[in-house]
Amino acid sequence: MKYLLLLGFLLWEAESHTPSRPNFVLIMADDLGIGDPGCYGNKTLRTPNIDRLAREGVKLTQHLAASPLCTPSRAAFMTGRYPIRSGMASRTRIGVFLFSASSGGLPNSEITFAKLLKNQGYATALIGKWHLGTHCHNRTDFCHHPLSHGFDYFHGLPVTNLRDCKPGAGSVFTSGIRLLVFIPLQAIAVALLTLGALRWLRLVRVPRAVFLGLLLLAAGLLGLLLAFLHFFRPLNCFLMTNRAVTQQPMSYDNLTQALTEDAARFMRRNAKTPFLLVFASLQVHTALYSSKDFAGKSRHGAYGDAAEEMDWTVGQILNVLEELGLTNSTLVYFTSDQGAHVEEVTTKGERHGGSNGIYKGGKANNWEGGIRVPGLLRWPGVLQAGLEIDEPTSNMDIFPTVVQLAGSPLPGDRVIDGRDLMPLLQGTTQQSDHEFLFHYCNFYLNAVRWHPRNSTSVWKAFFFTPNFSPEGANGCFPTHVCFCHGHFVTRHDPPLLFDLARDPGERTPLTPSTEPRFWEVLGAVRQAAARHTLTVQDVPNQLSPQNILWKPWLQMCCPSSSGLSCQCDPQKPDRGQSL
Repeated sequence: MKYLLLLGFLLWEAESHTPSRPNFVLIMADDLGIGDPGCYGNKTLRTPNIDRLAREGVKLTQHLAASPLCTPSRAAFMTGRYPIRSGMASRTRIGVFLFSASSGGLPNSEITFAKLLKNQGYATALIGKWHLGTHCHNRTDFCHHPLSHGFDYFHGLPVTNLRDCKPGAGSVFTSGIRLLVFIPLQAIAVALLTLGALRWLRLVRVPRAVFLGLLLLAAGLLGLLLAFLHFFRPLNCFLMTNRAVTQQPMSYDNLTQALTEDAARFMRRNAKTPFLLVFASLQVHTALYSSKDFAGKSRHGAYGDAAEEMDWTVGQILNVLEELGLTNSTLVYFTSDQGAHVEEVTTKGERHGGSNGIYKGGKANNWEGGIRVPGLLRWPGVLQAGLEIDEPTSNMDIFPTVVQLAGSPLPGDRVIDGRDLMPLLQGTTQQSDHEFLFHYCNFYLNAVRWHPRNSTSVWKAFFFTPNFSPEGANGCFPTHVCFCHGHFVTRHDPPLLFDLARDPGERTPLTPSTEPRFWEVLGAVRQAAARHTLTVQDVPNQLSPQNILWKPWLQMCCPSSSGLSCQCDPQKPDRGQSL
């Protein structure tokens, strides 16, 4: 009898030490490089609050974005699945949504962690950047909107922050404008001059209608350009609260403070119930911005100002958790959607991209600088403070980790590529559950990472690599980002092989003469890639040209605006709608 009592006591004690369902605060920076935070080695950029998370929690030093671009990376983060499985992987040069009135987006058939947590009774909110689509067929269906994917509350930017959103910050469409407008205008000018000279010399009889037609064509091109430059900002750079447009175009004045305050209100309103807060910062994507309290204060110009203000947001969120007594019952996660954008350099030569540390490449390519991102998790009393883990992990792992901690089963009708991080974080296992990770450049399988069991090696094999330009550069500066196919890449047969454990900067490819296991490793990688490919089903391409093009019937405007004016005075979000 006493043994039964002892067993009962032990079971009760074990159960009493099992954490109840925690709150979740998931913070995602935009384009922050792994070399930017102080806890990852930066000595000149001040990030005390991000560093606090590392000091009080677990730091992942081989944490990887499932894609090096915003839209597909965020789709993978939300669903725990490679973006190719949801159709969020482009087959063309454009790999993200650029217009609010596009028809592509995260399909409603996909299951996000927000949807599963909402079913478990969690209050759910996304504040900041979405970038996963809004509408399908009409401006009232909101099929891709956050509220259709499990979030009770949304306040933020439905697309993304671009240079074109901020007057005087330049344009990301410069190359396209040159190709589609300036070159044709030059051709029209040459044609007019040539035909005019031939007509004047009476060598060719050219009807006046030809000159008139060319002039009308030139005027049409100029008119389209002026309309694009005039309307792009209000039509695409606006804030929403739930399904309503509340500020169009958005104002950068104290924008970070407004979003941060809304996050604080959400946590205070739900302090007595479990909640999920996804804070998807607009910083430090260009256009760079910061409030007067941070402008000109860093040692790294406009980028440093924005990064330090984003760090301030992290601190404010942690302070509210402490104020509410929720620190020990909240799992906080901090990351970036991909590496720093190294090609972000202004016409004046100012660097507006961050640092990827010792790692090669950056945003839009699968060199380590493009996919190795900060990964910090804090849960006092559950996760060991100050622990560092150098095992391969992915932003897809947040899906199963959060879902299972919330008490929900994982979906059984689909492949989930993420792995539960808790065994690794709590030390019950010493090795990542990812033996293989697959690195896609949009739709195309670019590289495979292999961390064999009971081995310190981390092999990475590239099937193709981007052609950096100009020669010797660390990115694709003429095109602003690297592309994934055609003459923009160099294919490798045999694949380019590195051991990241010995060469994390990917400087020296291995050869059969320098690595005895060269062919054995490539054989294992090819077999893994073949097995993985068999699990990928053909699905509708959400980033096809017809899905990403602007469609006027999907355009959202302030209720008070008429036509395409789409202007409304800045206004604070309706606090009554914040759950």
